[in-house]
Amino acid sequence: MTRRPSRLVRVVSSALTAGTLLSTAACSDDGGTDGTRVSGVTASQVAGKRQTPSPTATLSTDGARTALITEADIEDDWTQVKDTEAENWHDSLLIGTVDVSDFLTAKAQASDCQRLLDSLFDDDLLGRPSGASELRGFEEGDSRLLYQVASYDRTDPQDSLNWMGTLPDKCDQFTVTDGNEQRTVQVIGIPLPKAGDARQGLRVTVQGSAGGDAATLTLDVAAVRVGDDAITVTAGGLDGDENDSVEQAVREGAQRLKDVLAGKSPAASPN
Repeated sequence: MTRRPSRLVRVVSSALTAGTLLSTAACSDDGGTDGTRVSGVTASQVAGKRQTPSPTATLSTDGARTALITEADIEDDWTQVKDTEAENWHDSLLIGTVDVSDFLTAKAQASDCQRLLDSLFDDDLLGRPSGASELRGFEEGDSRLLYQVASYDRTDPQDSLNWMGTLPDKCDQFTVTDGNEQRTVQVIGIPLPKAGDARQGLRVTVQGSAGGDAATLTLDVAAVRVGDDAITVTAGGLDGDENDSVEQAVREGAQRLKDVLAGKSPAASPN
């Protein structure tokens, strides 16, 4: 998967050209249903504790690919794109340096917020997979959805979920500087369907400019752990949130992964 280039050699593309969306994935605990910020807790409702009721086999590359969702698994009119295209989705509005002066405990909080932006750009919100990893991308107008299935058997995806749960408090609003441009970033928690062993969801909004015009990028990010494996979903664009599609991807995708790990064939897509 293409990694984030050096800031000295990166060419910042216009966020309005041919899809301005990065994609990745992320995860959420259940919270309020009114879209307000959700307190950062793990999906098990016990911060820092790990519950793994789902027996899991080792996820193979073939298994990871079988566990990927299809167009029929998500709402609306999403169209699947080539894997090579999805691997190179990166959004220029996510590039920048977090302004440390925005934070009370400056270095620690700024570091977490920088990690969030960098991992969204790099498509590795839960860290780099230690085992099999497959992804699939979808387009709908100017919006994009990236779905990933990966194994973290030599790392602990729960640690990343716990970290994600702290971000609505640590990174509720901050400033990012990229050259002469400043952008405002807001992070809130979003509720997700009860799926997998643990989950966490975020909505990341970036207000800046693209092509000289004001632009707001909205990304809904979800991550769901199933044993030592996880699915991540990142969807959105300049047209607003894609929460309904993310929820559908979480619900259908978590079950597909559980079926694969249990040695079953995933159920036929609902549509």
